[in-house]
Amino acid sequence: MTSRAKLSLTAGLLATFTALVFVATSAIVVETPATKGFFNLGETMVYTAALLGGYYVGMVAGGLGSALADMYLGYPHYAPGTLVIKGIEGLIVGFLALKLKKLNIKQWRLFTLFAAVLGLFLIAGLGYSYYSGETHMYFAGLEFVLSIPSILWIILGAAFALGIGYLGFKVDPKVGAEVLAIIVGGLEMVLGYFTYQVTILGYLPTVAALEIPVNLGQATIGLLIALPLTRTIKAMGARTLT
Repeated sequence: MTSRAKLSLTAGLLATFTALVFVATSAIVVETPATKGFFNLGETMVYTAALLGGYYVGMVAGGLGSALADMYLGYPHYAPGTLVIKGIEGLIVGFLALKLKKLNIKQWRLFTLFAAVLGLFLIAGLGYSYYSGETHMYFAGLEFVLSIPSILWIILGAAFALGIGYLGFKVDPKVGAEVLAIIVGGLEMVLGYFTYQVTILGYLPTVAALEIPVNLGQATIGLLIALPLTRTIKAMGARTLT
């Protein structure tokens, strides 16, 4: 690919993924009253942007698209922090995914095993503890009340572990590297918002901590959607930078 073609592709991916991050963040909102924040699906597109466009696209689209969504949804107090936190998140995922893919197959499979076990405990543990029972969801200006059984999260956790294991050992050994990159990026996002809420917004650590499981869940769902989505897009022959 020539430098001019690469520049054009980068610009196109930046515009596309900034818009997609904005839409994914603002489409479905579950409010967190204690911290005046909200749960959203923005991580799905932040991770997809980073895995398909690389760390630069992940950084710009992740930070800018998410911050614009905060402004649009009426959370301007979060926008400056989001611009930095989500930008760094996209940067980390894109950078680590690129670097870890240079390792050998044995190391990739080790990452796959680690990621499968960690994902099982994150999904089953967080879902069982924090996302079971009645929850309120807002979509297109409408409020929905859902009842989520706790056993669902155990099933999803087991399905995730089996799926990642199958992909990593039978289909694509690199999947473990991508999962690990997303986990590290997601943890940066969780720590970043906790720090921002305590140091900038002035929340007590005990109050800011209430959003930790929400953000962990957000990152986990982003991982679950982004991995198969990026592979589907690549299988369709779409032009990417990775």
